[in-house]
Amino acid sequence: MKQANRPVRADTRERAVVYVIDDDAGVRVALERLLISSGIHVRSFVNAREFLEAGMPPDGSCIVTDVKMHGMTGIELHARLREAGTRVSVIFVTAYDTPEARAQAKRAGAIAYFRKPVDDQALIDAIEWALSRTEEKT
Repeated sequence: MKQANRPVRADTRERAVVYVIDDDAGVRVALERLLISSGIHVRSFVNAREFLEAGMPPDGSCIVTDVKMHGMTGIELHARLREAGTRVSVIFVTAYDTPEARAQAKRAGAIAYFRKPVDDQALIDAIEWALSRTEEKT
């Protein structure tokens, strides 16, 4: 991952909780460290089931999730959250980029879609944008 050059805005940083869901421990830890170093509160999960067992995230949350995971995929997780009426921004990351996965993410309403390894600054920018969209709606 490339090093992020600038932190998230202070007002967003104070309130933000970003949920990271990835079954690759190395990627999950790297994302956690990136977000923490950018001043973002982070909660991470090994898979979608573990995330859902923790309870539905509050509206306005941002989720960074792997597309391809054991059990429920990131796309399926996003669909389940939408069916439940939860209004969250979802950013997809994947090591298995395919035209089908990109199309599914787009149809699902993804805020962003990144191939691994993710550019740190691009991810932080996408998270900041997703969280600012929520602030505008409130």
